[in-house]
Amino acid sequence: MSLEAPITGDCIIEAGTVLCGLSADGTMSMRHDVGIRVAAGMIAQIGPLAAVGYGNDHLARFGSPDMVAMPGLVNSHHHFGITPLMQGVPFAPLELWLPQFRAMRQIDVRLDTLYSAIEMLESGTTMVQHINSGFAGAPETWMVTANATLEAYSEIGMRAGFSFMIRDRNILTYDEDAKVLAALPEAVRSWIAPKLDASNIPIADLMAFYRALRESWLDARPDHVRINLAPANLHWCTDECLQAIFETARETDAQVHMHLMETERQSRFAQNKFGHSAVQHLKALGCLGPNVTLGHGNWMNREDLDTLADCGCNICHNASSGLRLGSGIAPVNEMRRRGIAMALGIDQSNIADDRDMTLEMKLVWALHRETGLWNDRPDAGAVLQMATEHGARTIGFGGFTGRLEQGHQADIVLMDRRKIGRPYVNSRTSVAESVLHRGGRHAITQVFVGGRLVVNDGKVVTIDRDAVLAEIGERLERPDTQGEREAWSMIGVLLPHIEAYHRKFTPTAGYRPYRYNAMADDE
Repeated sequence: MSLEAPITGDCIIEAGTVLCGLSADGTMSMRHDVGIRVAAGMIAQIGPLAAVGYGNDHLARFGSPDMVAMPGLVNSHHHFGITPLMQGVPFAPLELWLPQFRAMRQIDVRLDTLYSAIEMLESGTTMVQHINSGFAGAPETWMVTANATLEAYSEIGMRAGFSFMIRDRNILTYDEDAKVLAALPEAVRSWIAPKLDASNIPIADLMAFYRALRESWLDARPDHVRINLAPANLHWCTDECLQAIFETARETDAQVHMHLMETERQSRFAQNKFGHSAVQHLKALGCLGPNVTLGHGNWMNREDLDTLADCGCNICHNASSGLRLGSGIAPVNEMRRRGIAMALGIDQSNIADDRDMTLEMKLVWALHRETGLWNDRPDAGAVLQMATEHGARTIGFGGFTGRLEQGHQADIVLMDRRKIGRPYVNSRTSVAESVLHRGGRHAITQVFVGGRLVVNDGKVVTIDRDAVLAEIGERLERPDTQGEREAWSMIGVLLPHIEAYHRKFTPTAGYRPYRYNAMADDE
């Protein structure tokens, strides 16, 4: 593992308005016409510029009275860089989409990580929960991949939580892989069986690797890296696998991020196998608690939400993903009524096939308006909290960053009020509403992580971004290799068999209006 130079800074940042974070009463705490003094990457002082600057003429100065300062955004659910759409994989329901990933071209890990990191930083995201899709093969390759990913985030200047998806059953469908393989033609079975075998890794070995990776990176980058655990999903994990993972989490005080009830088929799997929901099964196993974040949660019912609230669990809402893949819409307002903390994730990519969290926030706000005159709905401040403070907590940086307050890390986004206005916003419009609805990538001038300038004039400055993008383009433009052509051919043979399985697994027409998902069953 290579290490970069120190990645924190000392400076003074001036802003006309500072969005500090949501107060206990649900209003946005703000400061006006202030300077923020950063020392060793931490916010040491917020106050009148003259007072903050006194005796500190040696510090670099950034910002202006035209700037709105806000906490760095957090993408709490992310997988990899080059999107499936870029590689020719069309959108489809999740169960028919994921198998096609096996034909996608593998890109150098550093380049792939930097690609999405550029998109995130330039749209104000300073922290990410990176969920590797899962390891295969020899343990030494796992460490190479993990180190390359985390070194890329260190190189570009982002904070990162790193985890890897853990599975020990039902990789291809909701049934045993041996049954699925037996029904496949010999050619495709011979092609895919070794790939499944390579990923069939003893859970004890993965837990040992997790501990080694955690020890290595927490010592090297304690302020910038967290190593977390990611059981893939209930249908992918046996009870024994889950218990080993959650026991490791308890022993190491780790955060756990688990996909759960993303699609209606996943919800049906738990009911068919256990006679109750996936949430209730996790509760029975003792796998719920404040360190647990459940990704998606589109098909949770009211009993599930009551359980999660009682256990103090978090939800990561992936709005674009649910819409683009037809997975569903999470019952966010029901979650909020119960006081469940929610983070936001872009998952593989957002509604515009990029990682612009400012766009994702707009979608989240609009998606959960609902139709009543008086219903409670998230306002701009609530959405900003999901994308900052709550996200930081799910990755393991709670109380450390996610707010702009003295004693927190200086992860700061500056938006130009003049670009937000374009040409004017009335003073009666709250700053938070202006930032959410009219702000975005176009208005971001500078981004700081730990006081270090990582974006200037809207562009990443810590790496040669244009060279990275050019190299990625050159690699993707190369003609398919023989192995890649074979992979696409095998996927073409495999998919009809996967589709046939799901037609039996989903005996109904497989369609109903999903505005309220599982909530509709309770009306």
